[in-house]
Amino acid sequence: MMRIYSPGPERAVCATMCDLQTLPENAVWIDMLEPTHEEEQFVERALGIMVPTRDEMVEIEPSSRLYRENGAIYATANVLAGLAENALTNTEVSFVLTPAHLVTVRYASPRAFETIKAHAERAPLLTADPGAVLLTLLDAIVDRLADILEHVGGDLDRISGSTFKRAKSNRNARMSTVALQVLLTRIGHAQDVVSKARDSALTLARVLGFLTFAMPQKDSREQLRSLARDVSALTDHANYLGQNITFLLDAVLGLISLEQANISKIFSVAALVFLPPTLIAGIYGMNFEILPELKWQFGYLWALGLMLASAVFPYLLFRWRGWL
Repeated sequence: MMRIYSPGPERAVCATMCDLQTLPENAVWIDMLEPTHEEEQFVERALGIMVPTRDEMVEIEPSSRLYRENGAIYATANVLAGLAENALTNTEVSFVLTPAHLVTVRYASPRAFETIKAHAERAPLLTADPGAVLLTLLDAIVDRLADILEHVGGDLDRISGSTFKRAKSNRNARMSTVALQVLLTRIGHAQDVVSKARDSALTLARVLGFLTFAMPQKDSREQLRSLARDVSALTDHANYLGQNITFLLDAVLGLISLEQANISKIFSVAALVFLPPTLIAGIYGMNFEILPELKWQFGYLWALGLMLASAVFPYLLFRWRGWL
């Protein structure tokens, strides 16, 4: 699908239907979402550029992502998409900037593009300068990345509270196995988001650094430097969140180890509590004719009381020493 935006007096004019023969008048931004081969050929004929293919967009070499060709500036960045649908992914987005047009090529729908599209169709956000449109898009992408990291930071705070919170009235309260599994799942999800966000920030930093020297306008360079500082701060924040995730993961694994140790301790104490009564029962169950209490009137009650006392004494001892 291809959307072609032209600036208007009150809002941008978006053309989604095109005869693939003539570019609409005053077109500034051509947004290509999963373009067909015919759409790629049309844009290449109309603008005299080469539209990056999907195989070229996934190349990791900087020379394949950031370059000039035939008077156009090519830049490819990884942008987060699919967070709202719980299908987070890093999708490649290519920006092709010519003196008169901006072409974006993508195979997913990051939230930043939908936000810019909605604003452009309601307000005169789109200008005749393709460089300004590119800066607006990059600014929206950086803002969305900041929102994602802020959301992850809040989720990590909630995970931390769930991990270390204990009811004041019952400090020995334990977390169930299901609760611990949920915490591990949430930590894993947070790690996935932070990892992808860090990767996106790194590619955006390279794109902004390249555009700072590639774009001729001085005002654009100042705005690009400002965005680069924002991305650098977001990268530091992502590293900080990564350290928090590592700490929380170690803490949850420690809690799991403690729960396993508590279970083993319970079995050990139970075995030790029932061992003396078993020993006493075994002694009085021996098949000897002469036992001092065999014909005693209170022998049965004596044996039962002795077994009970031998079970209660270790239990009280463990409670007094704080082992239970």
